[in-house]
Amino acid sequence: MVIMKKRILVTGGAGFVGSHLCERLLREENDVVCVDNYFTGSKENIAHLLSNPYFEAVRHEITFPLYVEVDQIYNLACPASPVHYQMDPVQTTKTSVIGAINMLGLAKRTKARILQASTSEVYGDPEVHPQTEDYWGRVNPIGIRSCYDEGKRCAETLFFDYYRQYQLPIKVVRIFNTYGPRMHPNDGRVVSNFIVQALRGEDITIYGSGQQTRSFCYVDDLVDGLIRMMNSAAETTGPLNLGNPGEFTMLELAEKVLHFTRSTSKLVFLPLPQDDPRQRQPDISRTRAKLDWSPKVELDEGLQKTIAYFKNIVG
Repeated sequence: MVIMKKRILVTGGAGFVGSHLCERLLREENDVVCVDNYFTGSKENIAHLLSNPYFEAVRHEITFPLYVEVDQIYNLACPASPVHYQMDPVQTTKTSVIGAINMLGLAKRTKARILQASTSEVYGDPEVHPQTEDYWGRVNPIGIRSCYDEGKRCAETLFFDYYRQYQLPIKVVRIFNTYGPRMHPNDGRVVSNFIVQALRGEDITIYGSGQQTRSFCYVDDLVDGLIRMMNSAAETTGPLNLGNPGEFTMLELAEKVLHFTRSTSKLVFLPLPQDDPRQRQPDISRTRAKLDWSPKVELDEGLQKTIAYFKNIVG
């Protein structure tokens, strides 16, 4: 008996999260099409997959239509760090909105199940803590982060309108701060920033007082959650939070990085960027119930694995 492999499209597949997802999907014996424009993704992230006959890498910009035959679509394409998404804010919005329209159109034509990688940024600078999926958020629609925040919010709108209007099988997850190997060393996100600065013996830059909090999810845990969501019951549309509910201040994170790198870097404090959220922590009770998922990797373990990766690439 011949078992038909699922043909799965991953947009943003050469990125940090996307490359880990492609790797896992191939291990589970799927046929994977990785689409990326390489703005923040890297060929190095997927080079080890190119010899696999069931892996295909396509350079493509998802603001233009894509014509392939697939069974599932993971829509991860969009710069996710402030440094990158603020570099070309108009293009960031186009990627989230027009990209979503194109991928939803593809899913509608091929009758594919489609997952949207949304973000905790849809909650903005929250007045509710921890954040539940029922919270509508507190987002500045005209700030420097709005291209990403509002782009992702609009993408969620489109997904649910396609679900209601066309009965398209959708899945929406809201991803909280994710870290791990293959993060871009210059992406401006706090984990990579602190590790790179510590390994180079540079000052560690902390914005504001350092008392603002984040919750950090190791990439393997996130990928497991993405796949569980994609393969969950049809009525589980989401949105569901995917993140680690462990909450840490920036000062606590800096101290852990200094400890594990054995660095003598000093802490320096700079003004807080505009609209930077003061606290961020997912309520994952709904995700636990729907997907039987919760993160397994503690921050100390994940940081050590991430530091080991950066030691090989940071000069």
